[in-house]
Amino acid sequence: MIQALNITKRYGELEVLRNVAVTINDGEIVAIVGPSGAGKTTLLQIIGTLDSPQNGQVLYDGTDVLKLKQRELAHFRNQNIGFVFQFHQLLPEFTTLENVAIPALIGGTKKANAFEHAKQLLNFLGLSQRLEHKPAQLSGGERQRAAVARALINNPKVILADEPSGSLDSRNKQELHQLFFDLRDKFKQTFVIVTHDESLASNKHVDRILRMSDGIIVDNDQQQ
Repeated sequence: MIQALNITKRYGELEVLRNVAVTINDGEIVAIVGPSGAGKTTLLQIIGTLDSPQNGQVLYDGTDVLKLKQRELAHFRNQNIGFVFQFHQLLPEFTTLENVAIPALIGGTKKANAFEHAKQLLNFLGLSQRLEHKPAQLSGGERQRAAVARALINNPKVILADEPSGSLDSRNKQELHQLFFDLRDKFKQTFVIVTHDESLASNKHVDRILRMSDGIIVDNDQQQ
């Protein structure tokens, strides 16, 4: 279980998050929606330990990870959190296989094991013919699937996705959303997804929708 408790975040005089509290249960797919400037991405970054609040706690199974030292926090993030961004963030000089394996190598996995696991994930995601291609040689949908594989490589507790389908056409967008649902069903993966896409937020496979406005959660809808 992940809990963000009493989170307040300010940039100068601008209060981006105001005493926000949210709980993410294991195996849930939670969509965070709201207008630009509502605080969605800031909340996601704090849950993902990429940013720190002025006040509040972020608990993973009862442990306040914001109290960890920087080296400990970096290790925790590498082992427990996978990230998928709008523009994939694949490194252009590396192949698809290398990009996916990098977090495992950083985490200390032996090279042979890291590459074998990366290959298995890419095969599962339909990219078996793209292992040696570099990002510029992939379609937009293929790049995002590679980014998902990279997020999964260390078997993290949670996948945090920030507008993951924002740069995709409608067909690839639908395929990426379906992939998230399939991964949850197959691996019991937890997903927290920031999105402007109402088609994802309204999808019956999403367990909960958090609606944000002006730095607070205004609605917390359990899907039927």
